[in-house]
This record gives sequence, structure tokens and C-alpha cells, in this order.
Amino acid sequence: MENVCITGVGLVTAVGSNANETIDAIQRGKTGIGIPQYVKSRYASVIPFGEVGLSDTQLIDELAIGEKVVSRTQLLAHKAFNEALANSGLHLDDFKNAETSIVLSSTVGGMYLTDELYADSNNLSKGSVYLSFYDCASIGIYLQQLTGAKGLINTINTACSSGANALIYGMRLLKNKRAKRVIVGGVDCLSKFTINGFNALNILSTKSCRPFDNNRDGLNLGEGAGFLILESSDLAKEENVIACISGFANSNDAFHPSSLSDEGFGPMAAMRGALEYAGLLPYEIDSVIAHGTGTPNNDKVEGLSIKKIFGESLPPVCSLKSILGHTLGAASAVESVLAVIGVKNGYIYPSRNFETPDKDTGLVPNLNFKKEKIKHCLLNSFGFGGNCSSLIFSSVN
Repeated sequence: MENVCITGVGLVTAVGSNANETIDAIQRGKTGIGIPQYVKSRYASVIPFGEVGLSDTQLIDELAIGEKVVSRTQLLAHKAFNEALANSGLHLDDFKNAETSIVLSSTVGGMYLTDELYADSNNLSKGSVYLSFYDCASIGIYLQQLTGAKGLINTINTACSSGANALIYGMRLLKNKRAKRVIVGGVDCLSKFTINGFNALNILSTKSCRPFDNNRDGLNLGEGAGFLILESSDLAKEENVIACISGFANSNDAFHPSSLSDEGFGPMAAMRGALEYAGLLPYEIDSVIAHGTGTPNNDKVEGLSIKKIFGESLPPVCSLKSILGHTLGAASAVESVLAVIGVKNGYIYPSRNFETPDKDTGLVPNLNFKKEKIKHCLLNSFGFGGNCSSLIFSSVN
């Protein structure tokens, strides 16, 4: 069976408005975690977030949107997709057919417009422009209109594992000949709705998050978008192929609405499944991009699970959320873009803010940006409800 190739990637993060800017910022030790400028929330001045450094007005001007009303999630998605298209060697005309599918992942979607929708519902009798934004499919519909794609359109929401599961879904469309090309993207923006929700769970840190540190006390919410263009290896132009997806697996430990089981059944099943699908042994993995939220439960369970899977052959492990924030439904799409670029160029990414190893796991993440040959990179993505996914990205060189 042919591999699924990645022929284009695009990225918007709290440290860069494109992929190159993001990589450069990570390499130079910059962080996107800080006090935000644009999100409207009572907590915005007291809790750090990973906010994209572009206002809606700047995005609208750059994308030449015109008079059309567009949501922030749609704007971030549009920008990241434009970059993926530009570096894929493809043109919009290549997407205007029934063989092109769009698979989106998002948890926030239009929920950040809750206040505006509520205000309209109390003042207007003929509906609200914000109502269409609220639909979970609104971003996919926007991209469908932008590209003219006539294939299957779908939106995945499995909480924080949404991006990885969107990629898995896109791969299956290709493997089962339901599409010849799939645009896969994850996007979420900062939202008062989700800020208040996570604050109610008491898992927002008032400092920059410290994944895998013994003194970690919570996560930093972030925003961003990551897009990947998937094509079957028998159709993709060799010169455009960046990397391939060689393994994937999804599992669920069905333990708790917002926690992983202490035994790590879900994370270990996902990692083992991805390795088995790829036909790889643990020692063949050169780097791990962990889910690494900075919460007590996730980092303990994930750390123990990673050590059980890899044993003495533990590769460098990092959490990109310590730099970009936790972008929810966009997280594993954003991190997948960085994984793909890392495999292509030999980048081992760092974790930030780590000082003291966890007393239960002893896991010490990689703390410095390194350049080494990478053949295989494993990425973890775990969502509420115990939905766990792992992906393996492999070099084509």
C-alpha cells in the first residue's frame, strides 16, 4: 500500500506568522507565552496565553478579504492554508474537483463570538451574522468556498486530539480511494468561552507552563493554525514531498471526562499501535513530540507511558506547548507541521521552563534546539474523554 505524502505545510503560531518564522523563533529561544493584546477576557491581564501577534484587521488586510465578514478562526485558517498551498507547488485550480477533500479540526470554532451572538439574539428579530460562524463546519465551508473543492468535507472535534484525528481521517480517505488529495488543517483562537471553561477546571497556570516539571501547575491556552496537504505517493510529485505519515493509531481508555487513567492504557495503546502500523521498533524513533500540557495528570501519565514504551532507548522528548501554548483542536495539527519540518531538516525541538524532574517519572525533556538526522518522529495527542492518538512522521530521504 502506498504511503501518504505531505506536499505542503502552513503555520500560524504565537511566535510566527508562518512556518519559517516559527522555526526561527524556537531556535532563538523565543516564547509566545505572555499577556495577550486582542482576546477579550477579564483574565487577559493576569493569566498568560499564547496569542498570535496579528489582529483581525491585519489578517483581513493581508488576505484581502474585502467587505465579507469573516471570523478569526477562518482568518487564521485562510492564512495557514495559503502558505501550505504556496509551498506545495499546487494552485487553486488543482483543488476545484471532486477528488479533493477538506478535513478540519477545531474545538473553539465560532464559540469565541458567543457574546456577540447573545447580544444579537436580544436585539435582532431576523437572525445574526454570527449564527453561521457558530456552526462547527463553518471553517470547512469557508475553505470549500475559497478553494472550490467538491469532495468530502468534514470537521473533527475530539477535544485536544482533534488535529491528529483529522490527519488519520484524511489518510483513510486516501487509502480507501475516497480522495486523491486531502487538505487537513487544525485551527482554534483564544476565546472567553474556553478561557472561562478551563479556568473553572483549575488547570490554567498563572505562569509560563512547565511540562514534565515536578512543580508544574497547569497549562497556558494558545491559538494558531496548522495545515498539511496530503497526497498518495503514486500521485505526489517527488520534488514536492516533504515527509510521509508512516504510522498512526487511536485509542480510548474511557477512564474520566478530563483525565487519563493512572496506568496510561490509552497513551500506551496509541503509541504501540502507531509503531506496529509503521512496522517500527521503539529504538528506531529519533524524537518524540509529546502532548505535554503541563498539567499534573497528563504529564505524569504520559511520562510514565513514554518510559514504558521506549525503556532504555528513550529518544529526545519535548513539549511544544511550553513555547506556543495549548491550541486545543489545532494543537496536534500545528505540532504535526513542526514534526514534518523537523523530519525534513533534522530538527530536535526543545521544551522550556523545565527545572526539576517529576518524582514519579524522572523524565527530563530535551532543553535545547538541536540539528540531527531524523528518520522517524512520533507525535502524541491526547484529548478529553481519554481519546488518545499517536502519529509517526518519516523521512523520504
